[in-house]
Amino acid sequence: MNLKYNVEDRLPVGQLAVYAVQWFVLCIAVVSTSVFVATGTPEERLFFSQKLFAVTGIAGLMQVVWGHRLPIVVGPAAVLLVGVMASLNAIADVSAIYSSIAIGGVLITLLTIGGLMRYVQRIFTPRIVVVILMLIASTLAPTITNLVFPARASHNEHLFGLLFAVVGVVLMVVANRNLKGVAKSLVIPMALIVGSVAYFAAFDAPQHVESAVSWRGLLIEGFVLDWSLVVAFLICYIALAINDIGSMESLGAMLGVKDMDKRMKRGMRLTGVMNIVAGSVGVLGPVNYSMSPGVIASTGCASRYALIPATLLLAVCALFPDVIWVLTAIPSPVIGVILLFLMGTQLAASYEMMHSTRSATTFADALTIGLPIMVAMLFQLMPKGVAPAVIQPLVGNGFAMGVIMVMIMEHIINRPKGGN
Repeated sequence: MNLKYNVEDRLPVGQLAVYAVQWFVLCIAVVSTSVFVATGTPEERLFFSQKLFAVTGIAGLMQVVWGHRLPIVVGPAAVLLVGVMASLNAIADVSAIYSSIAIGGVLITLLTIGGLMRYVQRIFTPRIVVVILMLIASTLAPTITNLVFPARASHNEHLFGLLFAVVGVVLMVVANRNLKGVAKSLVIPMALIVGSVAYFAAFDAPQHVESAVSWRGLLIEGFVLDWSLVVAFLICYIALAINDIGSMESLGAMLGVKDMDKRMKRGMRLTGVMNIVAGSVGVLGPVNYSMSPGVIASTGCASRYALIPATLLLAVCALFPDVIWVLTAIPSPVIGVILLFLMGTQLAASYEMMHSTRSATTFADALTIGLPIMVAMLFQLMPKGVAPAVIQPLVGNGFAMGVIMVMIMEHIINRPKGGN
């Protein structure tokens, strides 16, 4: 690939500013679309957003400087977003949820010791990875619906959500197909801006709130161990590990970077440590995003130095509650439609991978992919109280149950005869 700037190239000041702004806008977009998972009062949700910006910015900066040292966007993990939303729907204790995230971070850190990650990679065959990509999208469907059509919104707000979903998604697809270079990488940020402006032109803007920032609220109230939640999140974290490795491995191959084994081990270890930190302060854990290759291909800049000011600025924003309030004052319908588009692209990626890896050449292969999706939706929509309270956080997590089902299908029921 012909690039203007390679991974270790230092940029002139003017070019550094241009590319840093581009990465910064992308970082804001990936964080802002995840803050809706916050609970509590408006003041507490604003403080949650501050912590999420800080953790994400620091994680991104440390990855670029000391971790994998690659130009990769770091953001809240979608698979953890799925896990948290499922756990909240199962009325799980918030401290227990984020305690489980911290434990998951410990798991990721331990996987970097010795050759443990190689064994995990053997378990997660291409067919299972395809299903995981599909599960993330499908199990977020109820959340997306609730964002596009908020429970306490008026009829006119619901109508706006419907119209924006139909028109906005089509326009994003058209823009993503036809735009080139930097403009293509800014489709999501522009959709956030245009959608928010359109919404606030028709409806009242949210009232300004003060942050509930305090040293006491910096950490979760206490470490709460719920084994059902721990199991559910450990399954999420195995998927997160595969995603993390895939993001680093694909970009490394694209750029022809050497010593990728060392880079990936450092990157994974840092992902684990920052997830421990994220769980301790009560926010979603970070992961390396897979969108970076497309951005680099369109701009021709693969210099990791462009991400240093972008991630640093993201972390600094967390110190200013008013700035975070502006950056996160995005209407729920707009966030829902953005997630709808993003999950559509995720499904597209899963189908593309299914084709390229020939993961569904027989009916049994296709059933291994299709049945876990249906099982996940069954558990996702299961009425509360059907399962015993002690295992509700696990069985109420459609994603976790779908992953368990595909592993049973792949490695037990439909395992090739004589296979290892």
